[in-house]
This record gives sequence, C-alpha cells and structure tokens, in this order.
Amino acid sequence: MLSADALADIDRELAKYPPDRRQSGLPAALRIAQDELGWLSAESIEFVAAVIGVPAVRAWEVATFYSMYDLQPVGAHKISLCTNISCMLRGADEIAAHLKRKLGVDFGQTTADGKFTLKEVECLAACAGAPMLQLDRDYHENLTPARVDEILREYQT
Repeated sequence: MLSADALADIDRELAKYPPDRRQSGLPAALRIAQDELGWLSAESIEFVAAVIGVPAVRAWEVATFYSMYDLQPVGAHKISLCTNISCMLRGADEIAAHLKRKLGVDFGQTTADGKFTLKEVECLAACAGAPMLQLDRDYHENLTPARVDEILREYQT
C-alpha cells in the first residue's frame, strides 16, 4: 500500500521511540501515509496500524482526533481556517465568508476544479497572528480579505 520510501520514513520515525512505545510514532506514520496517498482511507489507516504493530483502533483514534488528517479525498491544496476564539474575535468569520464566496464552496468541500479544499479547524496554535489559516503546510497570519486574495493568487498557478 505504501512505497518502500514511505515505509523507510516510518521506520526512521519509529526508531525515535523505545520498542514498547512504537505507538508514539502513529502521528508521524499517518502523516507519511497521507503525504504519499493524498488522504487516509480506512485501508491505509489500518495498514499503518499493522506496520507499527498496534490495534487498528489506536490508529483510528489518532486519525479521527486531529484535524490535520484527511479521511476523504482533498483538492490539490488544502486550506485550513482556524475558527477558534482568538481567530473568531479578530475576524475569522469575515475570512470564512470571503473564502466561501471566493472559492464557491463551504467547509468540507472541494472546488469544482479540484484545486482547493476548505476545512474549518479548531486551532492552529498561532493565536498572536489571528485570524490565520494554513494552506498546505504554510501558515498565513493577520488575514484580511485582500491578503486572502493575494495568497490564493500565489496558489492558482
């Protein structure tokens, strides 16, 4: 299910933990699988659990708890907008409305061209820069609608 390179990356992550603590490598192993496959299917989550040697329910606990994991296919670029209290108080609702209007999608949806998926997340730990979003792996803080438009233009090509 995963390439030899991905399995080697997982082995490197697991080597960071004592043998009786292999499950500590689950978050990294799931990230590696998602990076290679684009999202985490039931089969891929259970495969990762088997590779690590833990019950599948342990992998499901991690995959369903953290918002960084995608349990359904996503677009070429994933926009995760923080709507927690700090971001909300500093305008996340305006940014959310702008993104939805601009992209023509709601949270949890992908644009018709498959380019962007918009995801609402609880917290991205950048409260000082609120409102903020993560686009792929890049953080963008102190957002305004105009700044969002600039960011989207950068990813359009």
